[in-house]
Amino acid sequence: MNKWIEKAQSCRIPRMVKFAGMIMSHRFGILNWYKQPISTGPLEGFNNKIKVMKRKAYGFRDNEYFKLKILALGDQKYASL
Repeated sequence: MNKWIEKAQSCRIPRMVKFAGMIMSHRFGILNWYKQPISTGPLEGFNNKIKVMKRKAYGFRDNEYFKLKILALGDQKYASL
């Protein structure tokens, strides 16, 4: 990866130089993916379900019930809101 970045940065194509710089700045995260391939996709999906439930419950004031509904989301594989 380092050799490719060096070649890309030494070329005269501005977009390639910019892309190589971006790869260089994100190199740590890119290489860590191969050590530990963890994705935040499931977490982001769960957060989205909470946001949808919150929009549907607009105006309700019972925060304890809302907490229970969030906990119930975690128990279901495919939660239908």
